[in-house]
Amino acid sequence: MEIWTVANQKGGVGKTTTTVTLGGLLASQGKRVLLIDTDPHASLTYYFGIDSEELEVSVFDIFSRGKAMSKEEILQSLCPSTIENLDILPATMAIATLDRSLGSKSGMGLILKSAVDKLQDEYDVVILDCPPVLGVLMVNALAACNRVLVPVQTEFLALKGLDRMMRTMELMQSSQNKQYNYTIIPTMYDKRTKASLEAYKKLRSTYGDSVWAGVIPVDTKFRDASLAMQAPHQYSARARGVFAYQALLNYLMGDKNG
Repeated sequence: MEIWTVANQKGGVGKTTTTVTLGGLLASQGKRVLLIDTDPHASLTYYFGIDSEELEVSVFDIFSRGKAMSKEEILQSLCPSTIENLDILPATMAIATLDRSLGSKSGMGLILKSAVDKLQDEYDVVILDCPPVLGVLMVNALAACNRVLVPVQTEFLALKGLDRMMRTMELMQSSQNKQYNYTIIPTMYDKRTKASLEAYKKLRSTYGDSVWAGVIPVDTKFRDASLAMQAPHQYSARARGVFAYQALLNYLMGDKNG
């Protein structure tokens, strides 16, 4: 089972769009996919028309109950999406309290990994959408995965957020004795602007082969798809942004080990 965590310590860089688009494309190709929302804002949850305030069970229960939650109970907490083969483990605002309630307890960084491991036989790919804040939720999402996807908007303020994200992964690699396999994904690229061109050059010169060689372009179809509560490939299969994510997916599935 492939487990990808989509993370960056800056908001608005395309994390949820990346999660939804890759998940939708994988499901459309016959993969069994689970998307996990670990952001208290629940953008991924709302994307699929799920009202987080009306949920009886969510990702919060996995953290509050920990290893006591059985595989069957985890499966019962999932919500089907509008896409065949794709399920959602939704978020609620309650997970915003987890840093206060669980942050000081030992062993809290592996709760999500334990839950995902129980689903090994149920899914081919799990993708976790992270909040842009370092805390118990991001730590869990990073510990659970075998690859980190780091979307970075191609503008210079976003590069500062990437610096913080890279330092976080370095610290966690030391504390967890785990080497992260990561891919930096240039997003919101506009070839007409000098800012995008210069930021992309800076990404490549600083991070080299860790940066995916392609780019995700600015595409209004992403916004339109979210308003329609459809994955981008459902809304506009021939959109340039969808083609770009398909190229990224081909890279990730053909190059699993880096």
